[in-house]
Amino acid sequence: MTTDPLFEMVRQTIVTTLDLPGPAQRFSPESGLFGELPELDSMGVVLLLTALEDRFDIQLSDDEIDAEWFVTFGSVTEFIRARVEE
Repeated sequence: MTTDPLFEMVRQTIVTTLDLPGPAQRFSPESGLFGELPELDSMGVVLLLTALEDRFDIQLSDDEIDAEWFVTFGSVTEFIRARVEE
């Protein structure tokens, strides 16, 4: 069980934005995203990026967005962590 507050916020943002079924707690940092969740299609990526920008008050440029950031819940968290700590 994680106690990382940033992960908790990222996970909740992902679950809410993509309207994923079940409790958010079922997703761990290792839980797969891109290619594993049908909700994360091209429109889902756009919605998620917008939601993350709004939630964490950051701006993401197209050139820094890469599919590798969306492999797992944990990889999204680390991507956001690097932006909020700048």
